[in-house]
Amino acid sequence: MSSQRRQGARVRVSRRGFAAAALAALATTTTGSAAPRPAPDRGAGAAGGPGRGGAATGEMRGMWVATVTNRDWPSRPGLSAGRQRAELLAHLDAAVRARLNTVMLQVRPTADALWPSPHEPWSQYLTGTQGADPGWDPLGTAVAEAHARGLHLHAWFNPYRVALHTDPARLAASHPARRNPGWVIPYGGKLYYDPGLPEVRAFVREAMLDAVRRYPVDGVHFDDYFYPYPVAGQTFDDDAAYDRYGAAFPDRAAWRRDNVDRLVHETAEAIRTIRPGTRFGISPFGVWRNADVDPRGSATRAGVQSYDDLHADTRKWARENWIDYICPQLYWNIGFAAADYAKLLPWWADVVRGSGTQLYAGEALYKAGDPAQPAAWQDPAELSRHLTLAKRYPEARGHVFFAAREVAADPVGAMARVVADHYGRPAGPPS
Repeated sequence: MSSQRRQGARVRVSRRGFAAAALAALATTTTGSAAPRPAPDRGAGAAGGPGRGGAATGEMRGMWVATVTNRDWPSRPGLSAGRQRAELLAHLDAAVRARLNTVMLQVRPTADALWPSPHEPWSQYLTGTQGADPGWDPLGTAVAEAHARGLHLHAWFNPYRVALHTDPARLAASHPARRNPGWVIPYGGKLYYDPGLPEVRAFVREAMLDAVRRYPVDGVHFDDYFYPYPVAGQTFDDDAAYDRYGAAFPDRAAWRRDNVDRLVHETAEAIRTIRPGTRFGISPFGVWRNADVDPRGSATRAGVQSYDDLHADTRKWARENWIDYICPQLYWNIGFAAADYAKLLPWWADVVRGSGTQLYAGEALYKAGDPAQPAAWQDPAELSRHLTLAKRYPEARGHVFFAAREVAADPVGAMARVVADHYGRPAGPPS
């Protein structure tokens, strides 16, 4: 997700999101990427993972499969149903070969659907035309085929992003954003639903929960996109909603955080009612707040802070057990001055300590070997060192890799090194 979702030569899909947003995540005092994803627009058990040959019970070993802009899958829009299915199964098989146990599949990238939803149109990333039936059920197939391989399948949703452009006329004629133009705000070259409208929150929640009702998904997953990443010189124009609903709050930022809190809390409660046992997790931007802004924050100098800029109080959700797991996008190398992996991982371990929320680390596999990244990422062993470090923190219960394309291709052998050093045996399901 997630999602920082996002800078390098490609912008973050988050997980997942993207170029402009990802660039904003860069620390203002450094060079190099601090974005979580490259999107074009992402001991055993409690010890966080075994060493070579160790048991893997309870450990998360995951990967994201981004569909927005065809980042990971399908490889391009308009493929036949058979070709799309074959590519999807190839990603699942790659996960098995890498001894992973969980796949986060992006099934609602832009207020659309990768299943026959009664609420939203089929995704354009399948056929090339939003609303066109692809002739098969990708999510249903993914769940069945993942389970057949012993993998868990988490359905990954982006709640508020409507389009990667600002022209509602380009949306399918039946699109809810066209039927309800007052729900939509253009910002930064994209369209977003307004999180401040109760009717929007109710709609997006029901649109996502339809998939939970239909399929035995093992998890529901959000990335880091709530309010959009800041774009210099632009204003997210939610004045009308704020005037109507914000009077009880000290300022607009507090009102926005409450809006996001409501979506997260209400979604969590609904999942537990609809399909008990299905887990709810979020992969936020890796920095909640810098310590120079808040003494509870991390020893970082990130140019974006999820609490202040995305209005996502990710620390509260974890500490108050609103979610089952949190998977911060720790998309920086050990020693990166503005956001050091070696400082952020223990900070997040402290956040979840004593709570019921499990911690997984989001890992920037996409940066390994990328010449645009700092020198540390040219070493195929960088990610393996992350997993070694995580073993010091019992709260770190596993890792999720961005993203499927790199898991399969592994251009510099970073994933192979992780498998050789840490995934000596196949993993059982995460506990």
